[in-house]
Amino acid sequence: MNDTRKLAKYLAGLGYGSRKEMEAAIARGRVKGWGEDVRFDGEPLDPAPGMVVMMHKPAGFTCSHADQGRLVYDLLPPRFVKRDPKLSSVGRLDAETTGLLLFTDDGALLHRLISPKSQMTKVYEAQLARPLEGHEAALFASGTLTLRGEDKPCLPAVLEVTGERSARLTLTEGRYHQVRRMFAAAGNHVDALHRAGFGPLTLGRLKEGEWRLLKAEEIGSLSA
Repeated sequence: MNDTRKLAKYLAGLGYGSRKEMEAAIARGRVKGWGEDVRFDGEPLDPAPGMVVMMHKPAGFTCSHADQGRLVYDLLPPRFVKRDPKLSSVGRLDAETTGLLLFTDDGALLHRLISPKSQMTKVYEAQLARPLEGHEAALFASGTLTLRGEDKPCLPAVLEVTGERSARLTLTEGRYHQVRRMFAAAGNHVDALHRAGFGPLTLGRLKEGEWRLLKAEEIGSLSA
């Protein structure tokens, strides 16, 4: 990648700035190295298109590019939002739900992960307003629970009781506000919700508001 124009175009695609700004940065010596070892301001370049980011989403942030208020994209480096192809969240968590959220600029991967056909598992931990009554696990596992306003029943889901008013729920689909609506259908209310897992991935030691790039093998595991 030793052609200045090609390098400037590549850097612009990664969100570092416009092509003109990148040509100027190259001329000023801010970009050094060749081939696979190019550095910008002394730091290795961000990954090429196909990047996947994992975030531990805090409460109060919206999964949107356009809404007002605090957005999950505000927690990422500004250049990530300027990438071309665009970086988008893999599905959404509502503003008050915390936990594992993925982003990618790989449109094909994003489509596979959010497609109902993928049946990607998502693990949620719910804190409830009222004690569990004991019938919820069978109801959620039955494959007959139909949410209000819908005609198609939810796919079977696995409920693990973790406390009098807490539970872990594993889904293989991602309908709008699904966990909250399932518990509402069972006569309860979700006070707090946290996504602890997405497919083979967990947050590990990632703290609220933090993010990290997925390794190649982790990205590969999402398509396995």
